[in-house]
Amino acid sequence: MSASRSETGAAEPISVKVPEAVRMTGLSRSRIYELMKSGDIEHAKVGSSTLILVESVRRFVLSRRVPVSASSASHCTESAETRETAGMGRAR
Repeated sequence: MSASRSETGAAEPISVKVPEAVRMTGLSRSRIYELMKSGDIEHAKVGSSTLILVESVRRFVLSRRVPVSASSASHCTESAETRETAGMGRAR
């Protein structure tokens, strides 16, 4: 089994160690271990090393993606514009 190629042409790893999974996801180390224990993220043990399958992490995150609707996207833009405008006229 070979690693896939990213858009830059570099080989993507099929597995990473826990610290790299933490960096990739932004989740805590404890949360990564909880997800492994629950089976939400697949992992393998090789000797004393714990390897987390990158594709499993990708599936987990994508399965929890929250779709952005057109109305909520425009609301976010309007809110940011309103905050910027409101802050410009204030004396500090």
